[in-house]
Amino acid sequence: MVIARVLILTTLLSRTSTRVQSFSPIFVKAPAACKLDFQGQQIRRPLFPNSSVASTVSANTSSSIRMTSSSSTSTDEKKRVLVPIAEDSEEIETSSITDVLTRFGADVVVASVMPELVCKMSRGLKICADITIEEASKEEWDLIALPGGMPGANHLRDSSTLVEMLKRQQEQNKLYGAVCAAPAVVLQTHGLLVGSGATCYPATPFRSTMTNPSDDKVVVQGNVVTSQGPGTSLLFALSLGEQMVSSKLGFLIS
Repeated sequence: MVIARVLILTTLLSRTSTRVQSFSPIFVKAPAACKLDFQGQQIRRPLFPNSSVASTVSANTSSSIRMTSSSSTSTDEKKRVLVPIAEDSEEIETSSITDVLTRFGADVVVASVMPELVCKMSRGLKICADITIEEASKEEWDLIALPGGMPGANHLRDSSTLVEMLKRQQEQNKLYGAVCAAPAVVLQTHGLLVGSGATCYPATPFRSTMTNPSDDKVVVQGNVVTSQGPGTSLLFALSLGEQMVSSKLGFLIS
């Protein structure tokens, strides 16, 4: 059943973008704020050829990883997605969210809740965010999606700016979601879950804070989507994409 759902969603995904572009590996020069200690080693990663990153990078700085890779589709047609990260956020979840929702045709932006743009993730990968959470708070977002990881989720929980943004999403009935530790640590703490039955990382310290936590890999409750962890992050991202496009297409996949 899960495999069938993934196949249906990936087929839907391929039909939602107004333009399909292939990935090609390129070298990217990162801004000075994102300078990392790679001992001069360049990092190869796939980016859309027309990525907005290409027009903003400096020619005289060292290489780094930037997460945004939006296509050349008109921004008027795109959903805007924010992915907040912190020190020790989970990198598989972060990359699944950004990659899948970009393929859905969304304009995906990564924001750091830390003082610096560069965040060292839970397994040591360093990611350079596009903007700070303060900059992100000045804009409107169709979806805010939180990766988990510990103590990364604690940093997200403690960001008053991010919490205010999530409360605004809730008040405006806009989509938001969280995976792994984040549903319990961030959403539950700040009263951002819809009643009972959400899901989170299947460990007692997290589940014990929630009301009747579900054993499902992904739970959709109105405009709130929760999921269990790295192993379910692709399903989580596909479900977020499904929720983004379903109202436009006029149906939901059940």
